[in-house]
Amino acid sequence: MVKDGRKETLTVSGDYAGIRADVALSSLLSALTRAQIRRLIESGNVLVDGTRIKPARKFSGGEEVSVTIPPPEKIELEPEELGIPLIYEDAHIAVVDKPPGVSVHPGAGISSGTLVNALLALCSDLSGIGGKLRPGIVHRLDKDTSGVIVVAKNDAAHLCLANQFKSRTVEKRYLALVSGVVKSPSGRVNAPIGRHPVERKKFSSMSRAGREALTEWEVVERFEGATLLAVSPKTGRTHQIRVHMKESGFPIVGDKLYGPRKYPSPLVATAAKMLGRQALHASSLSFDHPCSGERVGFEAPLPSDMRSAIELLRHEGGG
Repeated sequence: MVKDGRKETLTVSGDYAGIRADVALSSLLSALTRAQIRRLIESGNVLVDGTRIKPARKFSGGEEVSVTIPPPEKIELEPEELGIPLIYEDAHIAVVDKPPGVSVHPGAGISSGTLVNALLALCSDLSGIGGKLRPGIVHRLDKDTSGVIVVAKNDAAHLCLANQFKSRTVEKRYLALVSGVVKSPSGRVNAPIGRHPVERKKFSSMSRAGREALTEWEVVERFEGATLLAVSPKTGRTHQIRVHMKESGFPIVGDKLYGPRKYPSPLVATAAKMLGRQALHASSLSFDHPCSGERVGFEAPLPSDMRSAIELLRHEGGG
């Protein structure tokens, strides 16, 4: 594996004759993605027989290739002690319990108070990921969704985890408090999701460019006017659970974007007001460890705001 700041030289075998350089090298250097290889080629860090090339250059076989991985660039983000619980950490990954109200990564106008800022303070041995000295965000949770999230601490772990999410071998389980009483004990929603055709902040199954999305759920507990569900998204589309539950007629309690105009009872409306955010929590995550290959699983308990909302519905509603 090529490490940051080091050079590796290899000879292209005849098996790769006629294959694009970026495709061939992503196979030969399995710790790097095709996008990373392409960036290295475009920045002049890949030489073929001593000469710079383009990603589309096709090999003939027998070429000598030198690949240099530059040291990671530091980013202009400050480490911040945000009190985010660290569930697990080793040399390859970190698993945290993200609180509601915390963005996963910086964005437009946001350079502090994010999970990335917190991880820079929590983890002292982050290596370069994608050419940047930062935690490798492999998957995301919406700002107001709480729960388990795993981040990679080096390129190899990032690639391994990204491939698992892509191949759908990662098991994700959420707890969602939805508006309305769900009568069926379990169910599934299989509807593509894409950008809403009119309201651009939303996603919808009505999109012309929707991508496959599958969500399975089962009832955990019923209340007066609300239901607690265990939800397992089999794909990872933006706002997937929120969209699928809304379009099934059971929007998530407290969801400011997809929630109902009116709740079934004053009690559920009170619970939504108490929450001030969607009642959606990533309760567990299971995947193959990127180094050992062992199946590992991590859990995060329900945060206090969801616990309080559920207790209100359970006791005040006579459940």
